[in-house]
Amino acid sequence: MEGTRRLQVDRFILEQIDSVPHLEALLLLFNSQPKARTADEMARSLYVHSEVASKILDSLVQRKLIAVSPDKPGEYGYSPDDAEKNSLMQSVDAVYRKEVIRISSLIHSKASAGVLDFARAFRIKKDKQ
Repeated sequence: MEGTRRLQVDRFILEQIDSVPHLEALLLLFNSQPKARTADEMARSLYVHSEVASKILDSLVQRKLIAVSPDKPGEYGYSPDDAEKNSLMQSVDAVYRKEVIRISSLIHSKASAGVLDFARAFRIKKDKQ
């Protein structure tokens, strides 16, 4: 089971995460739920400029990994809408805590975010019927 969990985490990282700050933003929101945060708050926590934090957050929203707060526009939070997603996020958090260098290296070994976004635009999705 441990090997399966690790493979799921690695697949998630490779398919959904573009940078270490992307992962850390997602995990920060996951671990602080239900608290929502602004881009400025996230920028301070991630040690990046507000513009960079905004792009990271928008990217995570686009991938449906986080959501804009329905009560407070401009704030972002983790949306625990799916038990399977929550279980995966718990695994991602646990593996990242234990294997921060391996996961960081995995992220850095990927193609650039621009190349990944271009490739995602052409990903064929199965019809949900």
